[in-house]
Amino acid sequence: RWKISEMARQIDSTHAWLEQITYQMATAKDKAKSDKILSGPIALMKAHSTKAMEYCAREAAQIFGGASYVRGGVGERVERIYREVRAYAIPGGSEEI
Repeated sequence: RWKISEMARQIDSTHAWLEQITYQMATAKDKAKSDKILSGPIALMKAHSTKAMEYCAREAAQIFGGASYVRGGVGERVERIYREVRAYAIPGGSEEI
């Protein structure tokens, strides 16, 4: 239960953060200034969402056990996400700098 609730917490926090930044961008009066102000929080949100996705994929693989390593059956989606999670992070740039 703790693993699932921790995954849900991370997903919900990322979603709330995305909604907050989207709202700030949509309601900004000066778009150029808001782009400059929000560039840091957007970069942090990108790094946070990548780490949350990696964590959720790893923990889902732990929950599903051996079924998460087979390309079929109940763990098929977990296997695909676990395999592709790094491919989603790479185009966004390094998060270790």
